[in-house]
Amino acid sequence: MITTVGPIPASEYMALCLFDPEAGYYTTREPFGAGGDFITAPEVSQMFGELVAVWLYEAWRTIGSPTPVSLAEIGPGRGTLMRDMLRTLHRLDPVFATGTSIALIETSPRLREVQKNTLAGIASDIAWHETAATLLDQPVLIVGNELFDAVPIRQFARTADGWRERMVGLNANGELAFFAGAASLDPALLPADAEGAPNGAIVELAPARSALMQTIADRIATQGGVGLFFDYGHLQPGVGDTLQALRNHQYEDVLACPGEADLTAHVDFAALAASTRTAGLRADTTTQGSFLLAMGLLERAGRLGADADEATRARLTGEVERLAGPQAMGELFKVLAIAPEQIVLPVFRDRVG
Repeated sequence: MITTVGPIPASEYMALCLFDPEAGYYTTREPFGAGGDFITAPEVSQMFGELVAVWLYEAWRTIGSPTPVSLAEIGPGRGTLMRDMLRTLHRLDPVFATGTSIALIETSPRLREVQKNTLAGIASDIAWHETAATLLDQPVLIVGNELFDAVPIRQFARTADGWRERMVGLNANGELAFFAGAASLDPALLPADAEGAPNGAIVELAPARSALMQTIADRIATQGGVGLFFDYGHLQPGVGDTLQALRNHQYEDVLACPGEADLTAHVDFAALAASTRTAGLRADTTTQGSFLLAMGLLERAGRLGADADEATRARLTGEVERLAGPQAMGELFKVLAIAPEQIVLPVFRDRVG
């Protein structure tokens, strides 16, 4: 495309690399797990899905135990999180588990087949959706893990002529390179620390992420329910280039291998929270480590390891550290909970966001 039309915005480059029907990363590869390019929290340990399920169940009771109700996951990957949640919910409350409508929001036909295999024997009646807008007209408990980081972002670079949209084109050697485009950035959209930023500094905006969150929030505002979202990112916006490529569990240049590496960028949770509040909902944030510890991660690991051998206990210790440790996922990953304004959510009772 670039050889035909010239430089394209970084957001379009990211979208093509990830979702092109014929050569996109998510349409041609199995990226998850040790044999893929990255490992998500549900793949790290069953404890993640178990604790998320307990939170969603407690949140459902907090909003008055409405029935019928849907349990939905958006961007469900291989289906591991939903599998662990359903297994846990069947133990917690079999009547609730069997009476809940299960929905997976997934656009990839290939991943839908993977999810069907993962959930075989766990749930027989699962509905797949292209978007949250088509969920059943009833309250929904919706969860998303590492969803927003893969939604394309716009980047703007500071130049002598102001903030210009970052483009991807071909340099004199015919290689992919970044260029400053003609589109400028409204100063009102700049983060607070942008005033003194040097030339070459990057500011990221993600209107597509905000639109997606708006769709989810509008659904909860009209039908009822709660949402819980995990991703890596920051609680306050700021200057910085977070666009990155990951392949075989190693970082590489984002322009090096289009369509062969996962492209992601850190999530601005303040922007997601703003979209949520626009719909009239409350939005609370915390770190993944704080959330999981508050939900009983250490206690769950202790129970699983109580009668286990030394190797199993060592594995569980490693899983706890990876999920909640400050040098692992614990601080980098954040959690956003959304619900009607009057609801006091588990873990977020002190309105930490």
